[in-house]
Amino acid sequence: MYASRLSALTIVFSLVLCGIVALHPTHADVYKYIDGNGHMYLTDKPKHSGYRLVLKSREERPEPRIDYQNMETNRQRFALSIEAVARSHDLPEGLIHAVIAIESAYDPDAVSRSGAVGLMQLMPETARRYGVTNRRDPAANLSGGTRYLKDLLERFGNNLELALAGYNAGENAVKKYGNQVPPFSETQSYIRKVIKIYEQYPGVSASDT
Repeated sequence: MYASRLSALTIVFSLVLCGIVALHPTHADVYKYIDGNGHMYLTDKPKHSGYRLVLKSREERPEPRIDYQNMETNRQRFALSIEAVARSHDLPEGLIHAVIAIESAYDPDAVSRSGAVGLMQLMPETARRYGVTNRRDPAANLSGGTRYLKDLLERFGNNLELALAGYNAGENAVKKYGNQVPPFSETQSYIRKVIKIYEQYPGVSASDT
């Protein structure tokens, strides 16, 4: 009898939980409490310590968007800032341009499906790592992204392909595959696109890539 009751309770709980997820997929944690009479309570605001967390909310991310229409206007808008940050961190200006062109099309408000934001598409973890508190601030975004790219180049012995792979897929992914470009079609395509644009930048020779 008890087992049947418990099974029925589990089924009801699962159905209720599915309903909560459907209605509120990203907005709140869900807590469960079963009293001495077997009555179950679900809430996002537990009233006492008897409640247990059963569903952890996912971080809400903004809708992906990117402005390709004003790419050239934005490129000119940020040209001096890119020149300055490249000089400050001793990186080729053309390389930063190439990364930004592929990452965000020079849109300072660009947002990716994965939640990366800004000119150099910083993820929250990378932004925190480099002290960027506002990823939509072009100057801060440029500084954080350029410093990250610089660190990746140093970490992978100035191997541009590996540094770009790390920028796209994460440095741990490069390490996981024995310091080789990960076998991800998106990452491999990303590297080809960035290098192609970089090679077209004035003053860049084959030896630079």
